[in-house]
Amino acid sequence: MPQGRGALVVLAVLAGLVVAPPAHAAAVTVSNGTQFTDTTGAAVHAHGGGMIKVGDHYYWFGENRNADNTFRAVSVYRSTDLRTWEFRNNVLTQSSAAELNVANIERPKVVYNSSTGQFVMWMHKENGSDYGEARAAVATSATVDGNYTYRGSFRPLGHMSRDITLFRDDDGTGYMISAARENADLHVYRLTPDYLGVNSLVHTLWPGSYREAPAMFKRGGTYFLLTSGATGWNPNQQKYATASSVAGSWTSPVDVGDSTAYGSQTAHVVPVQGSQTTSYLYLGDRWAGAWGGRVNDSQYVWLPLRFPSATSLAMSWTPQVGIDTATGVVTGVGSGSAYETFVARHSGKCADIPSSSRADGTAVKQYGCNGGANQQWQLQDAGGGHHRIIARHSGKCLDVGDSSTADGAAVAQRTCNGGSNQQWQLQDTGGGHHRITARHSGKCLDVTSGSTADGAVIKQHSCNGGGNQQWTRRAA
Repeated sequence: MPQGRGALVVLAVLAGLVVAPPAHAAAVTVSNGTQFTDTTGAAVHAHGGGMIKVGDHYYWFGENRNADNTFRAVSVYRSTDLRTWEFRNNVLTQSSAAELNVANIERPKVVYNSSTGQFVMWMHKENGSDYGEARAAVATSATVDGNYTYRGSFRPLGHMSRDITLFRDDDGTGYMISAARENADLHVYRLTPDYLGVNSLVHTLWPGSYREAPAMFKRGGTYFLLTSGATGWNPNQQKYATASSVAGSWTSPVDVGDSTAYGSQTAHVVPVQGSQTTSYLYLGDRWAGAWGGRVNDSQYVWLPLRFPSATSLAMSWTPQVGIDTATGVVTGVGSGSAYETFVARHSGKCADIPSSSRADGTAVKQYGCNGGANQQWQLQDAGGGHHRIIARHSGKCLDVGDSSTADGAAVAQRTCNGGSNQQWQLQDTGGGHHRITARHSGKCLDVTSGSTADGAVIKQHSCNGGGNQQWTRRAA
């Protein structure tokens, strides 16, 4: 081939590469209070996790537990749109090191060290049977989703270390934040230049305040630190504080969200930077331990953060979140409350799981409203205008037994399975009341015989417009 012609061909090819439009993820909607699934349909196990963006992909690391809640792996998934998750690897497992054979690894977080070319993971390490070790652990990899080399565990500068997070500042300085002194204190450490160890203790924040589940991020010139109270698996009031520098003075913590963070606990805050804006997305865990379940049964709560001013933070409930990673726009979708009570119109009494039972097959009855979690329900989108109705105290679904279509068929709580007999449509009947109809049968949730007594059984029955088939939805 003549040299001049070859050069033209090369230039043409290069020109084609230059003008080829970049691939952008489409806008998506993520449903809250659910167990996410990956591209194979398997549950995403990234509990207590953190997220890092590399190229066009967001990589989500988190806890993956055995059936007895001990450590199985740190799993990583990737996505371009924050909804479609591809499983990539179990980057750290029980076989990665001898001391991980019987252990608990919690809250893994990863940052990239540009000077060493290493992805560095920090995590909270325990012995698998109690919380007596209270150690930090470190692992590294040359690739974000490769097998991480375990570097060991220790107590930073001799201090206990439990719930943990990482933050990389704009100048490359690394920080580790962890709960210390039986969770009474929150320590902020400056890391060594390679991020593998602790250089110094920068702050002991709010001694004696019992804060955990830290998540730090920077917006503009303001640093935000979001934390949870220490109440075990049960959710509580999240608070935030601000500072003009990590090493500077931090404000006193201020409440954000409702009194239970909408049934969740802080895991991470991820910036979603796009062509129009940078949004900040709260990633929370709705721990199954609150209803006696396993860590791997836990659900996720994601909510957009709002900033009324440069130094203030707000978070509200929406049942879904709209995410456009191309533009950076993240918005709440829909309305309603994180949990609701259903009050029968004819009796003024609440749909109730008696004695707060967590057992499959426990019949739903009406009782005087008392604010208990066994009278609180989460609506989870099931598509086509239908919802799963999930008991807060047990995490189980409102279910018509054996998928019966008969009048009088029992309605009870059962483990959620995706069946149409666990899907319900709420139809407005006016005056703030609703019919609740089963998808598989088209029949109404009904208080038997219109009884007004405590303990009256709730079943399905052909819809007839009666007050015993109309329900008022009240925010819990």
